[in-house]
Amino acid sequence: MRAAPTILHLDMDAFYASVEQASKPSLRGKAVIVGGLGPRGVVATASYEARRFGVHSAMPMAQARRLCPNGACLIPRFSLYRQVSDVVMAMLRELSPLVEPLSLDEAFVDLEAGGVAFDSPTARATGERLRADIRAATGLSGSVGLAGSKMLAKVASEEAKPAGLLLIEPGTERELLAPMSVRTLPGVGPATGEHLRRAGITMVGELVEAGEDELVRMVGRAHGTGLYRMALGLDDRPVVAERDAKSVSVEDTFDVDLHDRVRIRNEVQRLADRCVQRLKGSGHSGRTIVLKVRRYDFSTLTRSETLRGPTDDPGVVREAAARLLEGVDTTGGVRLLGVGVTGLADYTQEDLFAQVLAAEAEGAGAAAGAGGDSGEGGAAGAVGAAGVAGAAEPEVSDGAAGALRGAEPPGGPEPAPERRWAAGSDVRHAVYGPGWVQGSGVGRVTVRFEQPGSEPGRVRTFLVDDPDLEPSDPLPLVGDAGPGAPGPE
Repeated sequence: MRAAPTILHLDMDAFYASVEQASKPSLRGKAVIVGGLGPRGVVATASYEARRFGVHSAMPMAQARRLCPNGACLIPRFSLYRQVSDVVMAMLRELSPLVEPLSLDEAFVDLEAGGVAFDSPTARATGERLRADIRAATGLSGSVGLAGSKMLAKVASEEAKPAGLLLIEPGTERELLAPMSVRTLPGVGPATGEHLRRAGITMVGELVEAGEDELVRMVGRAHGTGLYRMALGLDDRPVVAERDAKSVSVEDTFDVDLHDRVRIRNEVQRLADRCVQRLKGSGHSGRTIVLKVRRYDFSTLTRSETLRGPTDDPGVVREAAARLLEGVDTTGGVRLLGVGVTGLADYTQEDLFAQVLAAEAEGAGAAAGAGGDSGEGGAAGAVGAAGVAGAAEPEVSDGAAGALRGAEPPGGPEPAPERRWAAGSDVRHAVYGPGWVQGSGVGRVTVRFEQPGSEPGRVRTFLVDDPDLEPSDPLPLVGDAGPGAPGPE
């Protein structure tokens, strides 16, 4: 907690609907509902004019039409919303280098880090100036909350809606929070809220009265402790300029329940491809594939599979999603399908071998040009040709664990430390064996290459010289593909 309210939370008011009203004068002052227009469409945002009729986000569009029959129902235009968001976020970054976007229309700003506020008067002046500048640049209104913590700044902006500003003076947090609903606190959703209600706790002040021990007993240690701290207004989370993506996913709701198993499989394959496009667009790969299925009765199932290493290969994601679907009963019909990838990384398993692949490709080309048809050059050339033709996936040899423990790898003796082996161009993955010992200074991993027409398959052992390597880290294989480099066993 800070001694001054220098953390700002901006939340644009009815953002999608407001952008539509600003871009189309005929919609100004009228009820606007943005969302899916199909029979099973859902409201994304409703203007304040539409909210007077009871329309709200996440409501079925059919219900919204009944409540507000004269409202303008529009399909979202995300490219336009991103353009307006870019303008607003640029204005926030002029205030401080520490801006933490939460979505297109919402962000935290550390005013102290930007040197624009250091006490309540300067923080309030900065917030008012920001609201005026946004209005002048975009024609839109935003609500601003100012406090000594992120949690309270967000609470303040919610209380300030629409088009207002609320500053919470340090020292007044508990008094402000006490009469508020427990649902005001982050992490208290419908299920937790109902659980607390059954225990007679509906307001934040009652959480404090219950005490930490009682909350831990009711909802578990981690959640109970955090809930008690939030009820006291305690939050030490810093504003983080770059927030790492945790997952990438896509999903579709169908106008009519799907019953045909073949159609369902095809939809899952299509969603997997779309998910990988987003994954690559974000510059990530991922290890865990997630399938989401909402059935005819609104029951929602999720299934997941964790791969050996991160990937952005659409074929791999499609196959994993198809395997997950096999374990889901879709007999009664499916209304929604989704595919996601979690456990994100900024490398793929193929990247682990990139440098040695380039080295071997160069060595193979030189050997082929000299007319060699045996040894390392000839073998590498065959590997390259097989890879172009669509070689089979390699597999990790059964002897990998033994090699890491110091036993002889299959196919030959342990290579000397000064003779490190280069990878073939078809290597896709490698894994650590259970015998990997941290702090040993050097470890080995054995990879089997399976190529069409090659029996029983080529095996190579790679040395890894990194005592601090963790199993989740990229495998820094090093190789010597120059003259005299050892060939495959």
